Amino acid sequence: MPELPEVETIARLLRDGSGDHETSTIGCQVTCAALLWERTLAAPTPVEFQNLIVGQTIRSLTRRGKFLVFSLTDLSLLIHLRMSGDLRVESASAAAGEPRPYEKHDRLALVFSNRQRLVFNDTRKFGRAWLVRDPAEVLGGLGPEPLDDRLTEARFFEMLHRRSRQLKPLLMDQGFVAGLGNIYTDEALHLARLHPLALSEQITPGQSARLLAAIREVLGEGIRRNGASIDWVYRGGGYQNHFRVYGRRGSPCLVCGTPIQRLVVGQRGTHICPNCQQKG
Repeated sequence: MPELPEVETIARLLRDGSGDHETSTIGCQVTCAALLWERTLAAPTPVEFQNLIVGQTIRSLTRRGKFLVFSLTDLSLLIHLRMSGDLRVESASAAAGEPRPYEKHDRLALVFSNRQRLVFNDTRKFGRAWLVRDPAEVLGGLGPEPLDDRLTEARFFEMLHRRSRQLKPLLMDQGFVAGLGNIYTDEALHLARLHPLALSEQITPGQSARLLAAIREVLGEGIRRNGASIDWVYRGGGYQNHFRVYGRRGSPCLVCGTPIQRLVVGQRGTHICPNCQQKG
């Protein structure tokens, strides 16, 4: 958490603004940077980061998998929020004109020439940032985007059959397909009526097509609802009110009424309907 829909929601907010455009970072030039916890920075060194980032202007902002990709004047800033990361845009000055103090869990901040600042807050300290010349240095190992039209039914079926793995761990492998995590994998598998322990090479063409369509449907719905807000870490989403199985152990399946069960698959809590998602 956050997964693809939550990261996409943050990217759109930081790119397009919140209506009054005060949150948009596009066109902002960095005048200084505050590295409040050095291990947040995966690359380069803190000294190199400070020397390189000042003077850079944010040209565009995209998402790749669970990464936010800020394209700068001649560099790229990549941020992975991991378990508890979040980004906010705020005034760099308090009401009295003094510098606004940082919050307890703020780890990295970029101050812009318009007196706004972009702040990376991360309670659990798992999130990371990279300042690189070539984004492929970090993103090169990611699998295809699940919402990309180039990921055809035939290609997806071939990808499944090149592996011999249980479906849920495979779908959460970012080298297989980029962006899925625990929540949306559970939701997609239920919609596709597939068991999370089913083996990928045993999936039929019809099941494969159904699974790809289900992945796209739950991700699309998640994006439309600005992601899911299931704890104190991520704010603003509404998809948690429409979960099919995730977090609903003991509640009736929305399709057949059977109580939802919780399993542990690949050390991750997993929610299924034992009737709709029969194994074997």
